[in-house]
Amino acid sequence: MSTPAPAPAPTPATITVGIITVSDRASAGVYQDHGGPALKKASNEYGWSVEAEALVPDDVVAIQQAVLSFAAQGCGLILTTGGTGIADRDVTPEAIRGIMRVEIPGFGELMRMKSLEITPNAILSRCMGAIVRNSLVLALPGKPSGAVECLSFVVGAVPHTVKVARKEPTSC
Repeated sequence: MSTPAPAPAPTPATITVGIITVSDRASAGVYQDHGGPALKKASNEYGWSVEAEALVPDDVVAIQQAVLSFAAQGCGLILTTGGTGIADRDVTPEAIRGIMRVEIPGFGELMRMKSLEITPNAILSRCMGAIVRNSLVLALPGKPSGAVECLSFVVGAVPHTVKVARKEPTSC
């Protein structure tokens, strides 16, 4: 008598993603957005499903509206690109902090630490992770390669964090 084959492992639920490019010039049509498409490609490579995309100016209210809209649409992960530097118009962290339930310092700390191995200017970055409603929000650099690199540094913690944010059962 043969032993029945074990049941296949359950497929992890696909993470639904919203991507927000924060840029005065790109939102005004002065130049083409490259950060959003780079994050979309990376998200697809991670097996995630990009469900929403937006291009907004460096404006606290516009950023908050986009994040809240994507959270309401059910995006478990919201990626922003741009507005994390120290220029006068870089307000993405302030916008997120104004609507977050909790900041998760480890995301920003790790992104800066790993980025410092690439460029000394990473010390100027204000990348961050936070929970807004039931979504994990990651504020990433505006430079496409920097956004994708920073996401790659924290990708291992994303699935568990999304589950916790969505109040889904986890192994911990």
